Amino acid sequence: MMGALLAAESGRKETYIETFASAAIAACLYWLAHAYATVLGRRVSTREPLTPRGLTRGLVHDWALVRGAAIPLLALLVAWVTGAAQQTAVEAALYTVVASLIAFELMAGILSRATRAELALEVGVGVTMGLGVLALQIVLH
Repeated sequence: MMGALLAAESGRKETYIETFASAAIAACLYWLAHAYATVLGRRVSTREPLTPRGLTRGLVHDWALVRGAAIPLLALLVAWVTGAAQQTAVEAALYTVVASLIAFELMAGILSRATRAELALEVGVGVTMGLGVLALQIVLH
């Protein structure tokens, strides 16, 4: 999600604050929407009403979406603070998304004690997703 948003950002017309705010807001909206969809699906299958506890449980469960978005947001902030050109900052944040996808797949494979073939598949999925993000940037620019 964050990769798609950053791929759409050009860093040419937006300001740093607009880029950072749009990315942060999008990450939060995606988190809320994902958690709500999970909770709604559970409620439909169990025929239970929406409760604050159930919604909170869904939000906590899907908090990893915000944690994952924090990596490219941090890259944007570091670039901003160090005075990098905004377009450079957007590209750096985009590449942190790609690297994170690959690194998280590799970490998941190692933690699950995957065989070499399974590990290759997991890293291949991360690479494919990363290439998809980069392809989106190419298509949009």
